[in-house]
Amino acid sequence: MKRMYGQRAYVQSAGVKNDMEVDGFSVAVCQELGIELSRHRSRSFEEMQEWGDDLSQFDLIIALSPASQRMALELTRYHHLDIEYWPILDPTGLGETREAKLAAYRQARDQIRTRMLERFGPPTEPA
Repeated sequence: MKRMYGQRAYVQSAGVKNDMEVDGFSVAVCQELGIELSRHRSRSFEEMQEWGDDLSQFDLIIALSPASQRMALELTRYHHLDIEYWPILDPTGLGETREAKLAAYRQARDQIRTRMLERFGPPTEPA
């Protein structure tokens, strides 16, 4: 998002839980597009709030899993903001070989990119 739209919007990434590092396959397939994820750290909605991000200050939450959609709806039920669910392929556990795994991650990456273009329009930054 930041790569395609720059400073057009304040963007934060959060999940239901923060119990793991960013997946190496995610890092690899994003690197193919010049997107640096190796320094990115996952964090939970709770951590986000603890670190000072007030969810009520956001205009939109995009959930990529049913669990994150439920959590976002629960945490923001008293706030006026939009929550969209984008059913994106979960590539974890798919594929027997490294190339098959990378193909699944590329598919998920490309689904997210397509949804961003549909939702937010052409990039304002080089993509």
